[in-house]
Amino acid sequence: MLICQCNTMHRRDVVCGGGAAVFSAIIATLLGSSKPVKAEAIPGSVPELDGVAVRVVVDSYQFAVAPSRKLTDVDIQHFGWGIGGDRPPGKTLISEFGLSMLAETKRGTETRTVLMDFGFTPEALINNTNLLGIDPAGLDALVLSHGHYDHFGGLAGFLRANGGKLKTKLPIYIGGEAAFCSREWTAPPVRGDFGALDRKAIEDAKLTVTYAEGPALVADHGFTTGHIDQTSFEKLLSPTVMKIGVDHGMGCYADKLPEDERSKAVIPDQFRHEMATAFNLKGRGLIVLTSCSHRGVINAIKQAQATSGISKVHAVIGGFHLAPYKEDYVRDTVTAMKDMDIDYIIPLHCTGEPFYEMVKAEMPNKLLRSYTGTRFIFSA
Repeated sequence: MLICQCNTMHRRDVVCGGGAAVFSAIIATLLGSSKPVKAEAIPGSVPELDGVAVRVVVDSYQFAVAPSRKLTDVDIQHFGWGIGGDRPPGKTLISEFGLSMLAETKRGTETRTVLMDFGFTPEALINNTNLLGIDPAGLDALVLSHGHYDHFGGLAGFLRANGGKLKTKLPIYIGGEAAFCSREWTAPPVRGDFGALDRKAIEDAKLTVTYAEGPALVADHGFTTGHIDQTSFEKLLSPTVMKIGVDHGMGCYADKLPEDERSKAVIPDQFRHEMATAFNLKGRGLIVLTSCSHRGVINAIKQAQATSGISKVHAVIGGFHLAPYKEDYVRDTVTAMKDMDIDYIIPLHCTGEPFYEMVKAEMPNKLLRSYTGTRFIFSA
């Protein structure tokens, strides 16, 4: 739980701006002393898993009649139609410009289920989890890759719709306080309010907010990279600005941000809080879920490698955030992935068609097509 319910002062009466440590102390007194907890660090080597399945719960595109297929070490299951039995067609999967993925893992007799990111709308997330047979009560952890609405927009409604079903004190892993900052979209095609992560919904759902600013275990099976260093050729294009402070209970506490960001009211988003999630599949290597890759998909992969000490990458799945970049930059990314000798490349969300076409031409056996609802079962 992030903060306790305040009965003596309404949240809209408390506004926290830059350098407001005094206000933070007052808020802590009024709203309770509970705070986000620090994620459990990785004790030694990362867990080695016997099986990993990744389901694309929400993405931009669905092709209902795509045939499923099985390769030597990965089973690709497309969803198809939302029909069955003797009833006529009703609901089917919703695709939107957002991302949500589900990882199901196995180690010996242990199983874990982790939901990473939550799409743009609760309507899509709730509809799709129901159709895909995802039981909220079976979730062992939630992970938010970064504080963009197309990755957390479905969360609050999903939590409200499943009140009482989730496990007690279910952890939600977040890269830091900046994930809560209100944001404005400043890139094309249109400027506007880009929302803020809903603290009240997280509090009411009794989640345990878990800050994973460094590498950390997730549900005993996976791990987060923690903050992603920029060590490659990749450049950050920031499509949003962060607003520092809390207003009407929404936003981020200035004193919990990096020191160079605390005294400013609005700053370009540097995505210092962004993180990837990864799994170590026995005998195959890492399966890296990059989510959106604002800090660079190559940087995210390198961070997973450095965190785990494992150089082999079996699969990289997620948004690679290459749509805004020019062709030469995209080609450099393709070349870097080729040098890494990744077994499977699965682009989603914000990757863009130029990357897909380049990889299809240069590494056709490594490229896997995904749609909303597709499930990839990786075998050890």
